[in-house]
Amino acid sequence: MKELLYQQDSYLKEFQATVIDYDSEEGAIVLDRTAFYPGGGGQPYDLGILLVENGSSEIKKIYTVKKVVSKGGQLWHYLQGELPSLGARIIGHLAWERRYKLMRTHTAMHILCGVVWRDYGALVTGGNMDPLQGRMDFEFANLEKGLVKEIEEKVNQEVAAGRAVVVKILPREEAFQIPDLIRTKINLLPEAIQEIRTIEIVGLDLQADGGTHVANTKEVGKISIVDYKSKGKINKRIYLELDE
Repeated sequence: MKELLYQQDSYLKEFQATVIDYDSEEGAIVLDRTAFYPGGGGQPYDLGILLVENGSSEIKKIYTVKKVVSKGGQLWHYLQGELPSLGARIIGHLAWERRYKLMRTHTAMHILCGVVWRDYGALVTGGNMDPLQGRMDFEFANLEKGLVKEIEEKVNQEVAAGRAVVVKILPREEAFQIPDLIRTKINLLPEAIQEIRTIEIVGLDLQADGGTHVANTKEVGKISIVDYKSKGKINKRIYLELDE
């Protein structure tokens, strides 16, 4: 994979690419560049369609992208129907409404993570998300209604602050000089990864992350903490939802 377009531009809805590999048994292809996110860090993979061009740049066939998976150092796009041939030129279209909701949700979870780390020093032990809803687990010994309400008020203050969200890709050695870059209980970044992508909510949070985000916290909208549960002695789960 030459270009992971989503890493630098989360707002890219359409892109052109070429088929460079395929697996007929799996029903999947590899493109030389893609804006489809393959999933990871709790964020689901993107959905959408691929339009295959013929020689005159007219649309020859439309494929539905069922899932996108990172495997063997490549991003495999799983399609419905007979696969396009090697060298075929395609136009990719993301299911944008779903993607943008995931971007808002992912940034909301980083706001939550930033507030909890800044004010309570609690590490993240897990997390997952769907469009406009998610959950995060933290190393809290105790979590009660008053504290949850306090956290909800603080995260919405950060949304209203209109903080910029900045993406950088840094050499591993430089990235790991940043204090508290890894907010999860376990460092999940293999030694083989020599470039680290960071997401900074300016003035609040800076951590390693591979997913897609909005450019400003105001885009997230209102965050509601709708539930919380104890998942162990020092493991507490917080559930959040966003307005449409």
